[in-house]
This record gives sequence, structure tokens and C-alpha cells, in this order.
Amino acid sequence: MKKLIALALASTPVVALAAPTTAAQPSPWQLPIMLGIFFVIFWLMVWRPQSKRAKEHKNLLAELSKGDEVITSAGIAGKVTKVTDDYIQVEVAANTTLTFQKQAITATLPKGTIKAI
Repeated sequence: MKKLIALALASTPVVALAAPTTAAQPSPWQLPIMLGIFFVIFWLMVWRPQSKRAKEHKNLLAELSKGDEVITSAGIAGKVTKVTDDYIQVEVAANTTLTFQKQAITATLPKGTIKAI
């Protein structure tokens, strides 16, 4: 029995080499499908959330009005005193007004937040 097993194990590589093998050809649809999946994942994870944030920021800037309390991208908190098309004036302390581009406003605060600070 041991001789039979040894013969079978010894002839296995010979049988494997003797049998002609053909490499399986990849499907011609494999690359377009993978690219499509990559695009969908990219769109869902990067593009869509970024456009959503940009839309929210645009709405925030459009709704700014005198008296709103805001935070700038530099971390300065203040009350809006004047709004123009491209610029906004923010009062950060008594008799201290700074002018910022509207794009520098990152968030609005609830009324009374600055007094509580």
C-alpha cells in the first residue's frame, strides 16, 4: 500500500505537467465594471458630501443679516453689523469692528452666545 501511495505522489507532478493548461482569459467587461464601481464609490464618499457642504455654506452666507452672531475661519466670534455683496463687518468688542470676506464666515451662533462667553 505504501508503494502505491509513493507511486501516486511521485507521478502527480508528471501528470500535472503533462496536461496542457490554457490560461483563462479575463472577461472584456471586467475593466469597465471595475471602473464603474470605483466611480460610484468615489461619488458617494467624496463628491456628494463635499457638494452638500458647499451648498449648506452658500445658503449660510446668503441668509446672513445684521445682528447675527458668527464665527470666522480664524476663530473670531462677533456680531454682524453690516452686510454687503462680498464683505461683512463684524463687531468683536465694543467699538471694534472688523471687515471680512463673506467666505471667511464658517458658522452662525445662536442669539446670546457671545454674551455668555
